[in-house]
Amino acid sequence: MTNPSTVPKQQTVQQQKMTIAIIGNPNTGKSTLFNQLSGGHAHIGNFPGVTVEKKVGSVTWEGRKIDLVDLPGTYSLAPRSIDEMLAVDVLLGRQKGVPRPDAIICIADASNLERNLYLFSQILDLSTPVVLVLNMCDLARSRGIEIDATALSERLGQPVVCTEAHHGKGIKELKAAILKIDPGSRHEVQQLFPESFYTERAQLREKLESNQDESPPDFLVDRLLLDVGGYVESYFEHHTHNGLIEHLHQARLRLKEAGCAVPATEARVRYGWTRELLQGVIQQPEIQQETTSDKIDRWLTHPAFGFIFFIVLMFFVFQSVFTWAGPLMDQVEAAQTAVGGAIESLIAPGPLRSLLVDGVIAGVGGVLIFLPQIVILYFFIAVLEDSGYMARAAYIMDRLMRSLGLSGKSFIPLMSSYACAVPGIMATRVIENRHERLTTILVAPLMSCSARWPVYTLFIAAFIPNVIYFSLGEVTFVSLQGIVLFAMSSIGAVIAIPVAWFLKRVCFKGDVAPFVMELPGYKWPSPRNVIYRVYNRGKSFVVKAGTLIFATSIVIWAAGYFPGDHSEQFTLQEQIETVDASVEKTEAQLETAKAETPEKVESLEVQLNNLESTQSLLYERLNHVSGQLIENSYLGKAGHLIEPAVRPLGWDWKIGVGVIASFPAREVIISTLGTIYSLGGDVDEESEGLIGSIRSATWPDGRKVFNIPVAISIMVFFALCAQCAATLMVMRRETNSWVWPIVSFTYMTTLAYLGALVSYQVGMLFI
Repeated sequence: MTNPSTVPKQQTVQQQKMTIAIIGNPNTGKSTLFNQLSGGHAHIGNFPGVTVEKKVGSVTWEGRKIDLVDLPGTYSLAPRSIDEMLAVDVLLGRQKGVPRPDAIICIADASNLERNLYLFSQILDLSTPVVLVLNMCDLARSRGIEIDATALSERLGQPVVCTEAHHGKGIKELKAAILKIDPGSRHEVQQLFPESFYTERAQLREKLESNQDESPPDFLVDRLLLDVGGYVESYFEHHTHNGLIEHLHQARLRLKEAGCAVPATEARVRYGWTRELLQGVIQQPEIQQETTSDKIDRWLTHPAFGFIFFIVLMFFVFQSVFTWAGPLMDQVEAAQTAVGGAIESLIAPGPLRSLLVDGVIAGVGGVLIFLPQIVILYFFIAVLEDSGYMARAAYIMDRLMRSLGLSGKSFIPLMSSYACAVPGIMATRVIENRHERLTTILVAPLMSCSARWPVYTLFIAAFIPNVIYFSLGEVTFVSLQGIVLFAMSSIGAVIAIPVAWFLKRVCFKGDVAPFVMELPGYKWPSPRNVIYRVYNRGKSFVVKAGTLIFATSIVIWAAGYFPGDHSEQFTLQEQIETVDASVEKTEAQLETAKAETPEKVESLEVQLNNLESTQSLLYERLNHVSGQLIENSYLGKAGHLIEPAVRPLGWDWKIGVGVIASFPAREVIISTLGTIYSLGGDVDEESEGLIGSIRSATWPDGRKVFNIPVAISIMVFFALCAQCAATLMVMRRETNSWVWPIVSFTYMTTLAYLGALVSYQVGMLFI
């Protein structure tokens, strides 16, 4: 927990800026309400030191400036982790960078009011002015539930507003209720517990004050007493050394003897208060009507049909991400090529052009290339969340994921990572439990993303025999190359099982959080909410993670460029550009001359052949010079430096350079190998020239560098390694710490090395 922040001095009501915290149970429409109140103008980041997303909307209502702070969805204010403690710290004014809220908006599901008022009763204990929002009133009415909001407000002594946030109804009334609040005002806290509880609280406070300079708020002392094994208890145990834990144990024993056993007494007291509060305020039908959502759920949450529907839906989602993103990613690459070509036409070959084309443009392209996948995936996630199906998906997959120490909420982020780990890691924001979220983030990069496929394609085509085991006509169903491709695509997911188990049993000890989630009613997704979420996720990636990815690309460019003398390379590039222009001009002249004399055509053909021969020689020399430059660069020297370490894997320094250069993106190894083998950087995984070059590559003693064990060793390494800067930078962004990217890079690189070592050494036993 952070130290208490200073509350601003009292200003006039008209001048003072208000801070309003918004909190509520999951699936109550809290995010929709926040979007309505903020008008889509929100700053998204992470709270310092935690993985929790921070959303702050700055608005002005009737001349009053207001900051709206959207807190994570929660069922109670009994924190069991540092992330869950964040909401309490914000509400108490103890969170750095966020002033204590002048008021709290507590949003509740009007169709399930008794359950939702549990959290509201805890918020009342903070003494901060609170507005109770009864959201989804239309759903409550459709179920025959009638609520007297006026009577409820009178009993609570707090304003109560009915809303239908997804339709924008009640927003004006809510704003008016907020503007009537007097900043700095406090209400008297009701004493819901027996007198024995408050006696023990007073004694516990004395114990705390004897060892601390500050006097903790009553709310924290209550949580210390009530939350057995909770975060507040662990915090005070760490910061006090005067027998607090023993005193706490004895206090709980005395409360048990007095008929006020903790923690059971809190649920009994608060639900009892809620039932008494709602008597005469809420009218419900004696027989609950079967709703449309209930009828749909009979199928979509069915153990068999629900699972099949979910798998089919996920297949459609990820196939769409892969298919729809492909053309958009091609457009990004085309735009990158066009911009690079424009710069090359304006600037002569030299360090500046190399920096702009190979560093800046390539770096920007390395960021934007991920954007289509992120936008499309988050479009589907936003639609599924807003429609109410996401909660069902987590419920369906919970049993399977629980065997790995995770919950059902981890399934979609892990499956998303098969397209790309970047959106997959960003999708872990749906996981509230800190340990489960970190575990999911750490294993997500093991899923075999599409960027690894060029590596698989190149080495499978070059070294794995195309043995066909089953085919019908010309259609092959089972082949050795297909089996190897499937194995490489699956190895990460297989390894993820023991890794997740280890992380949950050793690093993040504790039982899997109980799967508690109320299934919201189905509704049509709000286009505004969907667009808002997709826009903010895309913007967050480009602005935050993109800057780190871009910087990494520049560093790798510099390592591959310096310290060599590029004068011959630049001269060759100038000569090639001149010859290229002459070739294009001669080809155009030849096309026109076909209608003229045969002698002129023959003359132009001879001229074109000479130019193409010169062009071929220049390109050959340029590729050779470029290969020498990269060998003598800092990147090449690093490859030579690590050669003794990678020799046990069957690799030479050239493969080592390819691995290092592929840090910004795995597929870069293809163009790097093309440059090293003097073929140019524009080769692809299907290039016959590149396949031929790696097949014929030799060690100084004449032995072949590549064979089947070496090829498998390289593929296994890339299947398991953390060689993608974008993934690590997004991990840094999502966890708000460099610790977890470093942990991920270290453990995955170790796994990759060991996997490659075993693959090569065992493979060589059979050759």
